[in-house]
Amino acid sequence: MTDRTELLEAALDSLAEGIALAGPERRLVFWNRAAEAITGHPGGDLLGRPVHDVLEAVIAGGARQWNSRTDGQAPAGRGLLIQMRHRLGHGLPAMVRVLALRDGLGVQIGTAAVFHPAASLDALPHGVGSEGVGERAGVEAGVEASQARLQDRLQAAFEDFERGQVPFGVLWITVDQAHELRKTHGANACEEMLKKVEYALASGLRPGEDAGRWGENEFLVVSHERTTEMLAVHAQALAGLARTADFRWWGDRVSLTVSIGAAQADAVDTLAHLLERAQKSMTLSIHAGGNRITPAPGRLACSPS
Repeated sequence: MTDRTELLEAALDSLAEGIALAGPERRLVFWNRAAEAITGHPGGDLLGRPVHDVLEAVIAGGARQWNSRTDGQAPAGRGLLIQMRHRLGHGLPAMVRVLALRDGLGVQIGTAAVFHPAASLDALPHGVGSEGVGERAGVEAGVEASQARLQDRLQAAFEDFERGQVPFGVLWITVDQAHELRKTHGANACEEMLKKVEYALASGLRPGEDAGRWGENEFLVVSHERTTEMLAVHAQALAGLARTADFRWWGDRVSLTVSIGAAQADAVDTLAHLLERAQKSMTLSIHAGGNRITPAPGRLACSPS
């Protein structure tokens, strides 16, 4: 007759996610078939080994990266992004959740790690035109570098939010006059104007915030304001700075305004969903006539004074 242990092992082996179980002595006692397929490491090579040795084998950066990311806590929601290392040597971004296993009396008897390959961060929503900014290779490279830097900041801020509920929100900003200016005065004029706006926005950032190009005519601010209302007030101040940016081209002074979408992270967000909410709110600001800040759906929009 099949015993309970065999049934449990068969059930765990049927899962698409990798499952690693460690006993109270911190030695690996189970490594399912999905874990083998994802990492290329057979269970026979790892079972019985100390967890520290297993981490060194399957995590890029080993136990140090693991400890810095998990900090001994079980992350909520979708988990944490960990850079795993396939047996063949290539990197493997993966999402991992760590669970403490307890008996009926609440005593911890082991630890479980559940993991699966991470979707590429390239799937995050970006600004219009971000995949090709005209034929100006230098401008395109600058936007791509800005996006890569901001993606790192976004991922780190989102992980901090999931671990410790550190407040986190984003402002998606577009310059209302950019499209028309590009058409009437040319690409060079538009790029010079965007540099002016970027400098103005940078002058109004809070400590610990980051901002940069997120698309052809768009910017993103990674903020740590505590509430949606505070994020919207901060957006008001940044909109005022953008309006005061003195931009002239061949003697013509161009008045500038921005449309902003503000989204504060909540417990049910993924990073992609947070950015989608900010983008949709920014689009609502544009459709309302521009020069406007719109908090994420469910809140009342407000116009900059």
